[in-house]
Amino acid sequence: MVVREWLNQREILSHEAIQGFLSHSGWNSVLESICVAVPILAWPMMAEQPLNATLVVEQIKVGLRVETIDGSVRGFVKKEQLEKMVRELMEGEKGEELKKEVKKFAEATRTAMEEGGSSWQMLNLLIDETCKKRGGFFWSPSAPPLLEWV
Repeated sequence: MVVREWLNQREILSHEAIQGFLSHSGWNSVLESICVAVPILAWPMMAEQPLNATLVVEQIKVGLRVETIDGSVRGFVKKEQLEKMVRELMEGEKGEELKKEVKKFAEATRTAMEEGGSSWQMLNLLIDETCKKRGGFFWSPSAPPLLEWV
């Protein structure tokens, strides 16, 4: 199924019924899936997607890789192979391990984005340094952080 209208992918991934995400492994999709603790079935197609899929599957181990018949990125996939991968992700032992691992990463992302977390600190540092380089136009050491989360 191909949906051409814009959908709030993060909202869909956050739904309790979602047990896995068959993804092309685009960077935003990978981040959204990890942030809501949904393991990924990586099926890269082009550009940086194969690299992202390698990160997901081999480095941080929060997904499985869809294997094409000929091993190429643009190759075909047999329906039986895809079914096997979906079942493994949703019901298999490896899928259970992936769910535990992606939950750890989701918690780490939440912690990083909270006020005082590492992402919060780095973004404020970036803003502060940028303002300093512009001659301190709207920066002062006593000013509160420029970034406020609602």
